Amino acid sequence: MTTGYGIDMGTGNLKIYARGSGEVIHEADTIAIVEGNQMYAYGDEAYSMFEKAPETIEVSFPIVGGVIADFDNMQTMILEVLENRVKARLKGSDIIIAVPTDITEVEKKAFFDMFAKTKIKAKSIRLCEKPLADALGMGIDVSEPTGVMVVDMGADTTEISVLSLGGLVLSQLLPFGGNKLDDSIVTYLKRKYNLLIGMKTAKGLKESIGSAKEPVEKTSQVIVGRDVVSGLPIEMEVTDQMVYEGIKDDLENIGSSIRMILEKVPPELAKDIVHAGIYLTGGSSRIKDIADYFSELTNITINVAERGEETVALGLGQVLNEERYDRYGYTMRSRIFS
Repeated sequence: MTTGYGIDMGTGNLKIYARGSGEVIHEADTIAIVEGNQMYAYGDEAYSMFEKAPETIEVSFPIVGGVIADFDNMQTMILEVLENRVKARLKGSDIIIAVPTDITEVEKKAFFDMFAKTKIKAKSIRLCEKPLADALGMGIDVSEPTGVMVVDMGADTTEISVLSLGGLVLSQLLPFGGNKLDDSIVTYLKRKYNLLIGMKTAKGLKESIGSAKEPVEKTSQVIVGRDVVSGLPIEMEVTDQMVYEGIKDDLENIGSSIRMILEKVPPELAKDIVHAGIYLTGGSSRIKDIADYFSELTNITINVAERGEETVALGLGQVLNEERYDRYGYTMRSRIFS
């Protein structure tokens, strides 16, 4: 069997599935650049510099809104990760890349060209729609004539999809995800308490004491920020209630979008979704009580993926390994001329 790699280029993290080992390698999707175009660091090392780097080092994210914003640096980074972290043998390998559904063909071609425009001489380079990979990664057989609803809450986007018979019936890509929640926490604390914090601190608060429902058992965390009035660094105790107030409107918007998609689902597929429940995945699916919150909004059971950040990469592994799922990977040529 040839070597194969399933690649999920997310805004927050790059996930790579390696055929054979079955492992999913994680690396922060971040690059640090000096002198305009030279890569100084990448991955977790570059992310550790985020919000801490001097002006001479620019820390950026090459994937924005689910699409490639910095092609050259992303290409350099991904090849470095494959060579050094994964110890990949790319020559003669099968490569399959996950792409969001609701983007243009030109944007999808950029994912394809990431490997097509190199000298690695891969055996095949294919794309796979993210919602299909998500479902396969959660162990759902998408080839059945059954309606499946998947909500993938990523860092920059939230993708809501309804699948049946191996195809997409409905799909909507919302331009906000976990990063918007972090930004809302920053904005709320600044407006309400004159406390200015960084995005990393906000993300830590969301993950440790954030909740999708109004907290009952009160918890808190002491953080360091800057007092907007005095301009000096201060310590402040931030409660779970404060974090909840910061993110509740954004979660309500996502919930409203899920309801709107449900209203468009054909009745026979809606019956399947009610029986099986809605599948929730992505890094932001780990927020406390989020399943209960969406369940109350929709009156449908919410199934949260155990390995939410990895479901796309695991699904790509299924396409690589299972012959019956092979057709879910396509090349740009077959896509354009079929």
